[in-house]
Amino acid sequence: MVITDKITDLGGIGSKRAALYEKLDIFTIGDLLEHYPTGYIDLTESEEIDAVNVNEYHVVEAVLTHKQVPERHHSKLIVYKAVIEDDSGAMSIVFYNNRFALDALEEEKCYRFYGKVAGNFTRREMVNPVVVAADTKRLILPKYHLTKGLTQNMVAAGVTAALDAVKEQIREFIPDEIRSEYRLCSEEYAVNNIHFPENMRAAELSRHRLGFDELFVMQCALRRLRNTNRGECGVRMNAVPLEEFEESLPFELTSAQKRTCNEVYSDMEKASPMNRLVQGDVGSGKTAVAAAACYMCVKNGFQAAFMAPTEILANQHYNTLKAFLEPLSVRVECLTGSLTPAAKRKMKERLAAGEIDVVTGTHALISDSTEFAALGLIITDEQHRFGVEQRKRLAEKGDHPHRLVMSATPIPRTLALIMYGDLDVSVIDELPKGRQRIQTYAVTGRLRERALSFVRQELDKGRQGYIVCPMIEDEEGFTELQAVTDYAQRLQRGILAGYSTAILHGKMTGAEKDSVMADFKAGQIQLLVSTTVVEVGVDVPNATVMLIEDADRFGLSQLHQLRGRVGRGSEQSYCILVTENPTPEVRDRLRIISENSDGFAIAEADLRLRGAGDFFGSRQHGLPPVKIADLAADSTLLKETSDAADSVLRDDPNLDRQPLLRKKTNELTDRIGSEGMN
Repeated sequence: MVITDKITDLGGIGSKRAALYEKLDIFTIGDLLEHYPTGYIDLTESEEIDAVNVNEYHVVEAVLTHKQVPERHHSKLIVYKAVIEDDSGAMSIVFYNNRFALDALEEEKCYRFYGKVAGNFTRREMVNPVVVAADTKRLILPKYHLTKGLTQNMVAAGVTAALDAVKEQIREFIPDEIRSEYRLCSEEYAVNNIHFPENMRAAELSRHRLGFDELFVMQCALRRLRNTNRGECGVRMNAVPLEEFEESLPFELTSAQKRTCNEVYSDMEKASPMNRLVQGDVGSGKTAVAAAACYMCVKNGFQAAFMAPTEILANQHYNTLKAFLEPLSVRVECLTGSLTPAAKRKMKERLAAGEIDVVTGTHALISDSTEFAALGLIITDEQHRFGVEQRKRLAEKGDHPHRLVMSATPIPRTLALIMYGDLDVSVIDELPKGRQRIQTYAVTGRLRERALSFVRQELDKGRQGYIVCPMIEDEEGFTELQAVTDYAQRLQRGILAGYSTAILHGKMTGAEKDSVMADFKAGQIQLLVSTTVVEVGVDVPNATVMLIEDADRFGLSQLHQLRGRVGRGSEQSYCILVTENPTPEVRDRLRIISENSDGFAIAEADLRLRGAGDFFGSRQHGLPPVKIADLAADSTLLKETSDAADSVLRDDPNLDRQPLLRKKTNELTDRIGSEGMN
């Protein structure tokens, strides 16, 4: 048996249980072994019964003296009880609707019980305890993330079977000198002790080793990917003074924009293709940097292609680039799927003849019939929205053209090193002069009516607004359509009756979304009720207010991205965060977003609070899987694995002397490609 075998090949896991595991993204034996515990129940130290405190969790070692008659309280509740005793006293253990838990225990046998103690000073009981035989060898129990239908015991049994089945295949893949330098335990020790540790120190050593594994392989894979992309450039360019571009602009570039433009220009003069990410907050002026890159490209006799994820964004970029570049005699066009066949054919003929200098567009840019006379620069906007094959097909229309990537998602530097390890990164960390800060307020649901009245006041001024609802998940899946539809209907029947309202949600087709956003941009819709699909979207300068329902369900970075949909014009804009869950933790989180407008500072706080695994939510941005490393807390590990990867690849760039490590890096590179990162 090998780790790539399906989990159904293990004993005790049939098709029904496998379907439950699939909800946790566990399909193979290897997936099951990488389903690491979220924590442990440590039963190694026990207390006497008379020393335990009510409303606290305790471990006691005691003998089960006798089982009591089950108590039926009503048709849906049966209480099963037993008495346990040690030398200090006695107490009850209680199981609700779980006859099997009590049936599995024997009278006059000694066990260790772990659970929360209820009752009072004279009568104490432990409710639904975890129970193991006192003489068991496993006194540290793993706690796993579960789904309905799976229990901790089921997962632990499955992991035990998996370890037994593939123990011969757990082999070292990190070079001995690296293991020695960074004092790492063996791979076999780590894989076994992360699930069933001999003691808590063993668990710590195992978590450190496996975290090192993850980041080390990732660092090696991204460095190898970067080297692969550093081939000979077919479009090396000569220097062009940035001043030529600046002088034509109706505004002054910020110092951050100038710095980024100079980094881009320097890249485009090199013998290897530029592969740079321009990362900047919403409204920081990334498109002006893209226009400067296009200008240098065209001045050197080449064409530039700017690919956007939707037609409405492609048209938006077209209008912006046209305003920047046409005064410099640069010919800009937009190629999208909605053009008539005749118009599309004519534009492609002009593109192939070199009569168009800069073209914006969607997937129409990568169709087989689209050809360029001399493609020198590719720009992709929010490129996590494109598959790796799409970007590759566009690049193949030129001779190793330069690549520029733009993202409005602020990412902490530690996470950027992982996400964009094969790219050079420029950060525009300064907003243009005159841009007003969005006033942000967090309120409880009791003030919802007042908040909606404020939205109405903005609409009465001729402005537009957004209301964002979180996606609601139930056993049937996402019910976002019903959520936004019901909400919009309630508004139209109530406080916002008479205002033109539309809905936007993820179940709509791309064309339907574009149509709604086009109407909203044109002012035909006053209020847009949406799920988070509006997070990265069209600039609507007249939109000045956003209300976000259940704001506590969103990460701080996501809230900041949503908030960035307003404040695009000259008028003061507002964002209202509504929560029905004003716990101290929620209040602290919403205070961060309310008081801070720096997307990078917010992203750092978000990473600290939620960890890398939840930073983006779902599977956005193609973040490589980080299952055990804690990027928020362990910058030291990130530095160590970076140095270790440099050390290994310096002497063995193709990992010829490390075949197992090469295999793992190749597998990760393939996964990164299939998930569309970068």
